[in-house]
Order: sequence, then structure tokens, then C-alpha cells
Amino acid sequence: MTTTANTARHGLENSELHDFYDKRGFSGRVGCGERPAVVVIDLARAWTVPYPASPLGSDLSGVIDQTNRILEVARAIPIPIFFTTMEFDPDGSDIGSVVARKTPHLWTLARGSEWTALDPRLNRLPGEVLIPKQRASAFFGTSLLSQLIAHNVDTLIVTGCSTSGCVRATAQTGFDNNFHVVVPREAVGDRSPSAHEANLFDIDARMGDVLATDDVLAYLARIRDGALAIR
Repeated sequence: MTTTANTARHGLENSELHDFYDKRGFSGRVGCGERPAVVVIDLARAWTVPYPASPLGSDLSGVIDQTNRILEVARAIPIPIFFTTMEFDPDGSDIGSVVARKTPHLWTLARGSEWTALDPRLNRLPGEVLIPKQRASAFFGTSLLSQLIAHNVDTLIVTGCSTSGCVRATAQTGFDNNFHVVVPREAVGDRSPSAHEANLFDIDARMGDVLATDDVLAYLARIRDGALAIR
């Protein structure tokens, strides 16, 4: 009886664990479709200003740089771009009692505060939709799904943070709604390196394809150059 599941390090680089999952029917490839959109998850100041200035924050400069590489090409095509942030009434009345007990940091995400504002390094442009949300998935209680349908989107390129929370939840819901989910590995981040690695593995095994940012850029370049037509 194998003990691989209990002993193998949970990360994308672990070929033994990949083999373990492959033999059990995981890790198929979803590939990329013909009508992508970029969804930038929660790269707001609460997450991008490092701790201790922000209790939620960490150094996500590299994630922002890689996301901006993707945004530059996406804007040139152009394809739909969506940003999310998480926000609540200043008195916390719309958080919900159970959620507030599990994640009391949500009290810091007051609507209209400096912490819920997108990081200015992203340079959000007119026409790029900002979606406020109150739960991990960008789909939960928002208009994201209807907007993707309106644009005939079939592929989600998910960037941002946190890999173990809102990125994973958005990838799961996107997959559940039958979108091709693509996660550029250098364009997502987490305050915990081990959680980041473990959840990249799970996303790749269960709900989408984790690719190098360069591979995602090559895919977008094919669309930009007409080698993969947007219908």
C-alpha cells in the first residue's frame, strides 16, 4: 500500500506526487479557449502593502509585475479585464456573524477606505470593470458570471492573491461553470509560501492549468496576431 499521499511534498515540482494523482484520474489538461478574459483578484492595498503596515499584506511586487505583463498584452488585443476587491460596510454589518468570527480581519476592509483601493501600480483603465466582493470567489454574489457570458468568454486567466484563498476559490467556481481556467504561476501570490505551493498543485490537479507566465503571454500573442481567432 503506497504512502505517497502522506509523505510527498505538496508542490508543483513534485513529480512523484503528480504521478500519484495522475494514476487516480486527476491533472487532465483543460487548455486555452478562443475568447479569454483576465481576472485580477484582490491586488488592493490591504494585500499589497506588506505587514505590519497592513495586517493582511505581504510583498507582492513580483506578482504585480507579472500581472502587468499580462495586462499589457491583454489591453493591446483587446480582451475583457476585470479587477476585484473585497469590501464591507464600515460597521461590519454585512460581513455575517460566522464569517466575522473565522476571519476577523475583514473588519479592516471598510468600503471606500485606502485598503480596499486597487494598488496604483496596476494602472486600471476606463472600461476595465472593478467588481467588489464579500467572499473568496469572484463569482459569489457578484455580476462576474453574467458579464463573462455577455462577452462570450470561454477562458479565465486568473492572477492576483491569495493563491490559497480567493485565487483558488475563483478558479474552482470558474471551473464549476465550465470555463477554461488558466493560472499564470508567477502572477499569483500568497503570504505563505507553503500554502502558495500546495494550492498551485491543487488548482493544477483539480480545476485548471497552472502555466508559466511566458506561456500565457505566448497564448495571448497568438490571439493578438490572429493565429488564434476570436470568434
